[in-house]
Amino acid sequence: MKKYARSLHARCSAGTTSDDRFMPTGYGTVFSKMKRLVLTEKLDGQNNCLNKDGVFARSHAAPSALPWDKPLWERWNLIKNDLKDLEIFGENMYGVHSIAYSKLESYFYVFAIREKGYWLSWDAVKFYASLLDFPVVPEIPVKYSLKDSLLSSQNEDEAVAHWLAQNLGMPWEKSVKLSGKLGGYDPKDGKPCSEGFVIRNAEGFYTNNGILPVQHNEFDSLFKVVRKGHVKTDKHWTRNWKPATLTNYERYGWHAYQYLSKTSFNRS
Repeated sequence: MKKYARSLHARCSAGTTSDDRFMPTGYGTVFSKMKRLVLTEKLDGQNNCLNKDGVFARSHAAPSALPWDKPLWERWNLIKNDLKDLEIFGENMYGVHSIAYSKLESYFYVFAIREKGYWLSWDAVKFYASLLDFPVVPEIPVKYSLKDSLLSSQNEDEAVAHWLAQNLGMPWEKSVKLSGKLGGYDPKDGKPCSEGFVIRNAEGFYTNNGILPVQHNEFDSLFKVVRKGHVKTDKHWTRNWKPATLTNYERYGWHAYQYLSKTSFNRS
């Protein structure tokens, strides 16, 4: 088992730190040639993985024993026998991080699924997430082509920013000052905010497909933009964490188990 690969920042991303890395020159052209791109909201939670061996946090050296992973363990016990080779990656929203959310319908939002080292297509991610009764991270419809933005600009970073603005209806830097689709807000002052966005190839891919000069553990079919000044989780958060509140009755429960008991995950 390997932990989730490293996602690189677009060069227009504003929330980078000294240890973050950017996509290499030419990434805009490479992504513009992909058949379809997926644009999703980046949620401020903990990266967790559910697979047949348990619940894992950022490290996959051993299953997680963190207190805010308790709801995931409860859910894992219902679905563990059906996961087989599937590894379900998502944002664990049970503990409030730098952004709180007023419209959470689940403590876990799926953003990727890996099977035998291969990251499944976005359509497959949504299919399996639905079978498991998990929501996926909020998706923003892509109506405009990155290729067209590149044709109208000689600078690929400006082209990527323009493409984001077209599909978001405003500059992405302005969009992250709004609450996003799940009602994000700063728990300190109550002001609306969201973390950023993730852009990926809609088709399936390996972590490193050799289409861009990135490290072996870095995605070359996925990148992100993050708001300026975004605070990463630190030791202070782990000492003083608070549970999030769901808007509706949590969807973890016997409904999912009963459904899965009638569903085969074996694909012909």
